Amino acid sequence: MRKSKITRETNETKVSVSINVDGTGKYSNDTNVGFFDHMLDQLSRHSLIDLEIKTIGDTEIDDHHTVEDTGIALGQALKNAMGDKQGIVRYGSCNLPMDDAQIRSALDFSARPFFIWNVSFSTNKIGNFDVELVREFFQAFSTHAGLTLHIDMVHGINGHHIAEAIFKSVARALRQAIEIDPRMEESLPSTKGTL
Repeated sequence: MRKSKITRETNETKVSVSINVDGTGKYSNDTNVGFFDHMLDQLSRHSLIDLEIKTIGDTEIDDHHTVEDTGIALGQALKNAMGDKQGIVRYGSCNLPMDDAQIRSALDFSARPFFIWNVSFSTNKIGNFDVELVREFFQAFSTHAGLTLHIDMVHGINGHHIAEAIFKSVARALRQAIEIDPRMEESLPSTKGTL
């Protein structure tokens, strides 16, 4: 089983992540940031990655450190759980509609982190949640997971729908990329011989 546990502690946050890549999408996420928890639940459910996250952060200041540090720890946990990546599909993509929003994401478990973000929100907040933190989360996550990750908004009006479509689209792309390819179980999907 591809599993990992990470604890990351700074003066601003304490993050604990438990991940099972070969799961069924079970989740228990508690960051004390309600909307963010809802998005992490979507990431787990639609990727079929079991996810348990507990973050204690300085939310009395704002949610930035909590969201970014959770992204860092989750990325590290995913990288650890994937091991040498033998047999994985490696690439994943998803064009996901959610009501007025349509998000296209594509990723590569290349060990060469690169992040492209072409998304614009029409509002600065979803409830009390700063929408700019969606980008911060995926920047931190992709860097520490070793992912090339491209996220493009085809269109969208409602901020909640845009954000949720992003998390679901990335989740579906992850689900595709982490699967074991039955035709390539004993090798790496790279001519380099390493990922």
